[in-house]
Amino acid sequence: MSNITIYDVAREANVSMATVSRVVNGNPNVKPTTRKKVLATIERLGYRPNAVARGLASKKTTTVGAIIPDISSIFFAELARGIEDIATMYKYNMILSNSDQNEDKEVQLINTMLEKQVDGIIFMGGNISEQHVQQFKSSSVPVVLAATYDENNEIPSVNIDYEQAAFEATQFLIEQNKSVPAFVSGLEETHINQLKYKGYARALNEAGLSVNESLIVKGDYSYNSGIEAVNQLLEENEKPEAIFVASDEMALGVIHGIQDKGYRVPDDIEVFGFDNTRLATMVRPTLSTIVQPMYDIGAVAMRLLTKYMNKEEVQDQKVVLPHRIEKRNSTK
Repeated sequence: MSNITIYDVAREANVSMATVSRVVNGNPNVKPTTRKKVLATIERLGYRPNAVARGLASKKTTTVGAIIPDISSIFFAELARGIEDIATMYKYNMILSNSDQNEDKEVQLINTMLEKQVDGIIFMGGNISEQHVQQFKSSSVPVVLAATYDENNEIPSVNIDYEQAAFEATQFLIEQNKSVPAFVSGLEETHINQLKYKGYARALNEAGLSVNESLIVKGDYSYNSGIEAVNQLLEENEKPEAIFVASDEMALGVIHGIQDKGYRVPDDIEVFGFDNTRLATMVRPTLSTIVQPMYDIGAVAMRLLTKYMNKEEVQDQKVVLPHRIEKRNSTK
């Protein structure tokens, strides 16, 4: 029954296809009796208006595409919720695609979305390469980046000040311990991770401490990489007083890795995370972390995209939202 067309409805209701289209799209120029008859026919036949077909008639599918690196990550899930809520408010459909942080797949997904005639794209990914920028600039629809950094500021974006946030987190740990905290970083090639490293190094520098490369371990933002990172840290170094971790999920791995080795958090080693996802309050001890307002980043990015799609005036294409420190029990 699902392949009932607008033609079938028009024939059964004995009206023109244009009339059926007007009823479906809520056009007021239809006589009430006719509207009633058409709606009854739609109901009886089980006709589902096709959003894309409807969009072709009005040249607008009111669909936005969101490209997300990893839907299983609680960080991106919270971001997507913010995007979705604003999309719903503006009556946009949303197509969500998972890119697995693979550049070729990202480029392919963007092309697929453009072929599906989306009206705008929100992109969340590890890195913005030259290839991405060229693709976004030549795109026929607006693109906004969410929690994704474009160092050339060519693409509209919504972020926090990652460098300053990492600086404040590291400074906090230095003030607590008067020693060099270890740093478990994310994927080193991503701009955001480079900014976090810069903030970490700046805090050490300002405190008159030098960066010790053996105290910097690379993870990939996953829980398991946090466990592996702390194992590597403790094998290669004397026990650090504190560890600054580039994401909450990784910080959970770090806390559990420390506990597995028989140490206590925060008595033996303090741990500080980044993001303030729901995970931060699910671990024991609860995690001190940088509050990055994920939901707001998603919501603001979606609102920015609606402005571009509706050709509204945009004051600032690079939005930086405030962050703050949330002190919990993983630090003293």
